[in-house]
Amino acid sequence: MNKRISEKQKETLSGTELYQLQVDSVTDEDIQFTVEEQEAAAIFKRMNGGYALSTINIKSENVTNDEIAKVSENLLALPGIDTGTDWVRTYPEKDMLKSILGNVTSESEGLPENKAATYLAQGYARNDRVGKSDLELQYEEVLSGSKSKSETETNQNGDIVNTIQSYAGEKGDNLVLTIDMDYQKIVQDIAKQSVATESEGLNNSIYVVAADPNNGEILAMTGQKRNAKTGEIEDATLDIINSSFQMGSVVKPATVLAGYMDGAITLADNTLVDEPLQLAGAKPISSVFNRSGSIALNDITALERSSNVYMSKIALRMGGEYDYYKNMALDIDYKAVIKKMRNYYAQFGLGVKTGIDLPGEGSGFLGTADNPGLALQFSFGQYDTYTPIQLLQYVSTIANGGKRIAPRLIDEIRSTDANGNLGAVQTQLETEVLNIIDVGETEMGRVQQGMYQVTNGANGSATSYFRGAEYTVAGKTGTAEAPYYGDQTDRIGELTTNRTFVGYAPYDNPEIAVFVIVPYLPNTNTNHENTIVARKVLDAYFQVGDYKNLSGEIAEEHNEDTEE
Repeated sequence: MNKRISEKQKETLSGTELYQLQVDSVTDEDIQFTVEEQEAAAIFKRMNGGYALSTINIKSENVTNDEIAKVSENLLALPGIDTGTDWVRTYPEKDMLKSILGNVTSESEGLPENKAATYLAQGYARNDRVGKSDLELQYEEVLSGSKSKSETETNQNGDIVNTIQSYAGEKGDNLVLTIDMDYQKIVQDIAKQSVATESEGLNNSIYVVAADPNNGEILAMTGQKRNAKTGEIEDATLDIINSSFQMGSVVKPATVLAGYMDGAITLADNTLVDEPLQLAGAKPISSVFNRSGSIALNDITALERSSNVYMSKIALRMGGEYDYYKNMALDIDYKAVIKKMRNYYAQFGLGVKTGIDLPGEGSGFLGTADNPGLALQFSFGQYDTYTPIQLLQYVSTIANGGKRIAPRLIDEIRSTDANGNLGAVQTQLETEVLNIIDVGETEMGRVQQGMYQVTNGANGSATSYFRGAEYTVAGKTGTAEAPYYGDQTDRIGELTTNRTFVGYAPYDNPEIAVFVIVPYLPNTNTNHENTIVARKVLDAYFQVGDYKNLSGEIAEEHNEDTEE
């Protein structure tokens, strides 16, 4: 190239201009390389792409036995070159929980730019593959293992003349999930079937999550969502920790307990009159079962019948207003009331992060109140938004008697044995109690009794859906009017309905807590997939009804898939 450039050009040009002139002087005939030359150039480029004495994979996919043999038998003549094993992440359960398991970077991606300095300081190379999302990211330090270490001898020209391995390295440890994959498969199929056959209007998804309320171990979790473009139903489980929704009446048990904690109601004074509320400058509030009369309710019957008015009067009392009359001015410090209620709700995990062992958890959305009526709306779940995992933690806290426990997906960490299988237990993860609810045992018991009445009482909103169950459930249904915030951007803001359910069983000795939400249904909808799906999920857990003795079949099918 330099011969094709005049001396004058060399004297007057420099930098990029000279380089561009050199490139322009190359003809097509100059670069008619053979396949062998192109391969050599590609290998040389890969070698030059690494830092001195760092490891670069020349070829790690579709390597033939002949290639391995040719390189191996010439290693003495190829200083700095070696053969070894490589790894690739596989998912034997296909897409199940893939959005929760996360992904690793490719070799070409290497270290994420925002974490490169940290990883380099820990001994990583720039082209190392690391976890970039979810459990892969959260537990990168556990999964990565340790690299082999070698002492490299070079001559005065910098050429490698000898390499001696001083440390063989170790394989990474293994994460054992709390999730029962047989049960997970059943729950996922229930959710998929619901989306496939029961979706209406703007609704195209359902979210289901279940845990042991006594230790926070996730038993199953799934989000299933129809792709707006392809129509395919896809995994959306990650939405359980980072998408928030208005939840409706499922928060009423927290409101009753907040009333007790605040002193707005007491064991001696917990009977309030359910009657339509007409306050000056505020929207009318009434309960579905009572549009015109007056009905005295205590805390238990208020939960059983899902009284909006009872909850509103608790909020009024928190603001110092104990006497209601028609068209009265709502003269309370509503911002202070909402702040107090949020503080009480946070003790259950509502509006705060739950501490689940996944990165990127959302904390819901706290609205900015601009009128007194919102304090009353807040009391029955029509204002702030929460994530599904927050609702699961909340109902688990009630189920276990008042301990807010961090939910977790990892049960234990195990080493890898010499054969590449699960080795000895390295770490057994412990239950993490975040706080204990500051309320009496009797008051907590009354709220639990109210939730029992919801699914078993004569006026319970979910009694008909759990009639005949071979286990005893306590729960709460919810319906929230909510603006649409989904994939169809031209419909954003339309008024829709979210239907929810929280519950646990058995009532007297809880083993499982569940939460289900079916968002963005038509506003006049009578869809009850929230309770129907919850019943199926609990039946599957206790292996009764349509799910009796099904777990063995699921396990056998799983084993056949693994062998294939």
